[in-house]
Amino acid sequence: MRTRRLLADAQHMSEAFRNSSTIRFLSAQGDPPDLYRVEYYINSLEPTSDPERPAPRKMHQVEIQLTADYPRSAPACKMLTPIYHPNIDASHVCVGDHWAAGERLVDLVVRIGEMLAYQAYNIKSPLDAHAAMWADLNGEKLPTDPRTIRPAELE
Repeated sequence: MRTRRLLADAQHMSEAFRNSSTIRFLSAQGDPPDLYRVEYYINSLEPTSDPERPAPRKMHQVEIQLTADYPRSAPACKMLTPIYHPNIDASHVCVGDHWAAGERLVDLVVRIGEMLAYQAYNIKSPLDAHAAMWADLNGEKLPTDPRTIRPAELE
């Protein structure tokens, strides 16, 4: 059952973002694949030496590990590039609160993109308190990227 799911996810990932201008599927490792690297071209923010003044960043990379309990448990997601976001830190992207076993991997990839664009964030339970405070005080600057992140092929 898990093997079929992993194979289906791999096929869907390679097809879903083929023509996307915002999400690029970089690589998959394993047989069947259980480790993905995804690149995003989304206007977001990265930290600076002043935690109250993030800088713009346009390219982001994320690693998605499908654990042994996948799909019952959410994938382990981590940023490979700097990010300034209330629900993302250097070692973890908080996706577990909204994960369901029936969710498609491609939908998770889109949701991470929406997080990077500040179209989705939660300041009540932050991983990065400075970013949460900044988002709370700078709502007029959000989202950082208003474009539709979901490719038309997934509509």
